[in-house]
Amino acid sequence: MASNATIYKAVLQIADLDRQYFQDHTLTLARHPSETEERLMVRVLAFALHADEALSFGRGVGTEDEPALWQRNETGSIDLWIEIGQPDEKTLRQACGRSKQVIVYVYGARSSGVWWANQRPLLDRLKNLSVTMLPMEGVRGLTEMTRPAMQLQWTIQDGHLWIADGTQTVHIELQCLKD
Repeated sequence: MASNATIYKAVLQIADLDRQYFQDHTLTLARHPSETEERLMVRVLAFALHADEALSFGRGVGTEDEPALWQRNETGSIDLWIEIGQPDEKTLRQACGRSKQVIVYVYGARSSGVWWANQRPLLDRLKNLSVTMLPMEGVRGLTEMTRPAMQLQWTIQDGHLWIADGTQTVHIELQCLKD
């Protein structure tokens, strides 16, 4: 963890009806000074969507050879590589060569649409790549739940997420751009 990082603790209660996955996870997250709370919470969202004992966070912003999250198998091979934001085609091409599956969670008001329009022709040929857009209204609602210590209940079904923190509930509908 970076020495100037802000530390967050999160307890996630996950009910993923699509995968029949019902588990609690306790996370310790480091937010780099250059990372926004939006990006931090999108990392938490990506963790909830793919929760597994083997899923772990990468070293963080600015680390080119590691993703935001990844899952390695017992041989050390990378089964799942998850990127957050708007990575370039070269990064994703390299990730697809190193991992069985690569997933990108794109967010950003207008910039995500522009990013996708520019990257789509290049990314369509990457067969093990999925791209999902997150609506900014939902990301902002999730960001409002950011606290140094968080307890979040996640319900996931059919591309819809409901996240509750005891005082409010946020609904996010995932938009699949490439599967």
